[in-house]
Amino acid sequence: MGERLLPSDDPVAEQVLEWTIDRDSRDIRQLMRWLEKTDGRRDRITLLARVTDLIEEIRYAMKRLDELR
Repeated sequence: MGERLLPSDDPVAEQVLEWTIDRDSRDIRQLMRWLEKTDGRRDRITLLARVTDLIEEIRYAMKRLDELR
């Protein structure tokens, strides 16, 4: 992300949201690697459910970042 002229309304919240997006992205990549190697239907469903939850968390964090900027 590029530098802004003005600071955000809440720099601490912004850092936490950026960290959340980064961490969730890494977790999703790992879960998808596991999904490739998993044969069990229940395991796949569980992994996909977790990926979906993390994607929703990223969407929420991105929305909050937009509000802060």
